[in-house]
Amino acid sequence: MTLAASGWHPADAALLAVIVVLLVGSGVLALAETSLVRTSRVKARALVDQHRHGARPLARLVERPERFLNPVLLLVLVCQLVSATLVGVLAEQWFGPIGVVVGTVFEVVIIFVLFEAVPKNWAVHNPESAALFSAPLVAALVRFPPVRAASRLLIGLANLLIGRRGTEPPQKLTESELLAMADVAHAEEVIETEERAFIHSIIDFGDTVVREVMVPRPDMVTADAQMTVSDALRDALAAGYSRLPVSRENIDDVVGIAYAKDLMRAERAGRGAAPLSEHLRPAHFVPEQKRVAPMLKEMQDKKFHLAMVVDEYGGTVGLVTLEDLIEELVGEIVDEYDVEEPPVERLEGGGVVVAGRMPIDDAVDLLGAPLPEGGWDSVGGLFLDLAGRVPSQGESVTVDGFVLVAERVQGRRIARVRIEPVAGAEPAGDWGAD
Repeated sequence: MTLAASGWHPADAALLAVIVVLLVGSGVLALAETSLVRTSRVKARALVDQHRHGARPLARLVERPERFLNPVLLLVLVCQLVSATLVGVLAEQWFGPIGVVVGTVFEVVIIFVLFEAVPKNWAVHNPESAALFSAPLVAALVRFPPVRAASRLLIGLANLLIGRRGTEPPQKLTESELLAMADVAHAEEVIETEERAFIHSIIDFGDTVVREVMVPRPDMVTADAQMTVSDALRDALAAGYSRLPVSRENIDDVVGIAYAKDLMRAERAGRGAAPLSEHLRPAHFVPEQKRVAPMLKEMQDKKFHLAMVVDEYGGTVGLVTLEDLIEELVGEIVDEYDVEEPPVERLEGGGVVVAGRMPIDDAVDLLGAPLPEGGWDSVGGLFLDLAGRVPSQGESVTVDGFVLVAERVQGRRIARVRIEPVAGAEPAGDWGAD
């Protein structure tokens, strides 16, 4: 029996060739759709920096996903519909009435498995390779005038039906998403713990204000303008500071900054008995709500390391140094002259002892659980608000599943606070997690 007698015609070979081409095309486009959608702009730019082949068209595509996604979806649909129709035609010619069943089974099994599921699953597991492979092809297709015109016409019709005009602007990466990316990268061991912490510090740096990092007024070491150079130098050396604010009437009347190196020069020149007011440099004043990022830039540009922090009424509330700003980025910097207690002490029972000055945000990160927010910036401020007065040493308050104990009170300030979970309670978050 010949091929013609069995239902085979020479034209069937051409149809088979067309079907194969369409199915392969739909598989490649399915792979391209999955891989390109899963590629972020950040990843594409990183591949460009690595000079990977296909990275430049990939970066251009992911900048505006709507420009490639609609043409690709249209072409996938066309390839699959046309191939399915041709398969049905051939099946009916070859198998007669049951050809519809055979064609349907073929389309579901072969088309779905080999040209839909397999390419997309491979793209999910190898997104970088798939995206680099498909980007040049997709870039060429979306520039092809008939494809571009057809996709725009159909999308325009869809937008008309649903009442939308134009295209949505590209979504911007938010701070929370960037922090989440750092957390995922750390969990997958792509970056180290220190790198994750540094990324968090940089993001938080932009939202921090000077008031949160300054040395508060009670902790300031100052000098009087009527002091002699020798006396001021002695105080500076005793305190271990290279710069001292100098005031006249009171701390709100700062007239300049005394540099220890200037005082040493004057002392060696025999002018130790001269008034300190003759050896001052100008003081810089900043509002307490100034953000630390522009503050750091200002210090770099104007070449000063210390600024007085003032409130809305012009009163001195503290001072901020270049070291304070850098510590906000890289963590505590302790030199051979620092004798401060460690900011955090972990106790055997699972509790922690922290400085009363610790910012609330840092305490939340340390505890892995939320604490109340309000008109206070520090753990000590939270304690004062909860107690409603200056507590005595050993006094405690309870909040959100934690017991806060005033470990040490100095005058009207809470110097150290012990934080422990309430017995029998489970604080929200990851208590004790590093």
